[in-house]
Amino acid sequence: MLRSAAAPRIFLSLFAAVAVVCAAAPRAKRGPVPAAKPSPEKSAPAPAEKFPAPQSPALDPAEQWPAWRGPLSTGVAPHADPPVEWSEDKNVRWKVEIPGKGHSTPVVWGDRVFVTTAVPFGDSFPAKFSGAPGAHDETPITQKEKFVVLALDRRTGKTVWERTMREEVPHQGGHVTASLASNSPLTDGEHLFASFGSGGLYCLDFNGDLVWQKDFGHLESLHGHGEGSTPALYRDTLIVNWDQEGDSFLVALDKKTGRERWKTPREHASSWSSPLVVELPVQPGQPARAQVIVSGSQRLRGYDLADGKMIWECAGLSVENVVSSPVAGQGLVFSGSTYDSPGMIAVRLDGATGDVTGTDHVAWRHLRGAPYVPSPLLSGDALYFLNHFQGGILTRVNARTGEDQPGAFRLPNLRNIFASPVAAAGRIYVPSREGMTVVLTDAAQLEVLAQNRLDDHFSASPAVAGKELFLRGEKYLYCLAAE
Repeated sequence: MLRSAAAPRIFLSLFAAVAVVCAAAPRAKRGPVPAAKPSPEKSAPAPAEKFPAPQSPALDPAEQWPAWRGPLSTGVAPHADPPVEWSEDKNVRWKVEIPGKGHSTPVVWGDRVFVTTAVPFGDSFPAKFSGAPGAHDETPITQKEKFVVLALDRRTGKTVWERTMREEVPHQGGHVTASLASNSPLTDGEHLFASFGSGGLYCLDFNGDLVWQKDFGHLESLHGHGEGSTPALYRDTLIVNWDQEGDSFLVALDKKTGRERWKTPREHASSWSSPLVVELPVQPGQPARAQVIVSGSQRLRGYDLADGKMIWECAGLSVENVVSSPVAGQGLVFSGSTYDSPGMIAVRLDGATGDVTGTDHVAWRHLRGAPYVPSPLLSGDALYFLNHFQGGILTRVNARTGEDQPGAFRLPNLRNIFASPVAAAGRIYVPSREGMTVVLTDAAQLEVLAQNRLDDHFSASPAVAGKELFLRGEKYLYCLAAE
């Protein structure tokens, strides 16, 4: 049954984004679409406001939240200490309304908080739908959309700058529970990388000036249910996963110029999973070895970061609707799905080549409680994952062995969960679409510390930095801090 993983140490890049989609991204059809209008023109802050210049990148990345799964790509903020309790009247430093709609996670660097959103505008027109085979539960397209990047002052929540990157009629509206801005931004401390999927990929500096942009065309997702994969950043390479019903691919770009370094075809099957970059240990004096790991239809795969060639693969994921993204540590990579083939798998990375299905490289499998939308959380020796996205069941296992420690735990008053859990200061934070966040101990004996309700609904995963917890709802962005 369970086999112990003799794990060589794995080093995760501080900027290898894991990433989710934070939303259960459903998809839509392509109709007549006006030409996109890239428009990186600036929206200056209000004249009365004075904001300091962006901070130097000489900050400790481990104390920031540079990507949607944090500085370690595991969901852990190693130096943060956010509040345990809050309400609309307690420990809310600021609360600001974000225009439009987005399920992307904010990123935090120095004095800035960056967030993306899609804002409908202009005259309404008769509803359009994707027309994708099997399309259902779609959001109708009735207006043009602006794809917008916002920079906020971390201390006050005031807008420092706002940029409209593109205006167009979307080719799909996405699932009724999703958004057109579900791909999360990420930063290296000097530049911000904002992906809107079919709405384009943009690199901006911290003043909001456009450095480069990239357009991959329209992503045709299963049932027209939308998009949500977040790029990964490792040193000077940006990785984009483009899984769809048409020609799918994994592509590496130079982060400074946007130029393509390599492009590897993938099978024609939609997924919403975000790529993960893992750096494997080497002998002293040898160059670093890094892999790009992607969860997709039926299989988890590892690719060589240098040239995009597949190194290994492992069966065991769902045929359709792979949304949850992998995490890595303890010499293993962990991935799960539950749509049509429930289960979590742990693959030992050292020496993995070819098809490792059914070999000793599969350290363990867990057939119950696997996630659908939320991605796993890896905190020390513990791996946490949520059951599907309904029911509020959190499972804690030993990451090396898969052994229940203590196993399944019911979270009170949580029903629908799209957000991925995060950890800080020995605590786990799990927000829900009902507006409730449960805080519990990060320990073998799970204990609920608080149940905190706000006047919003949370699909985006939290961001944690310093003493603050950032929760992005359907309408507001909250900065929570003990006062």
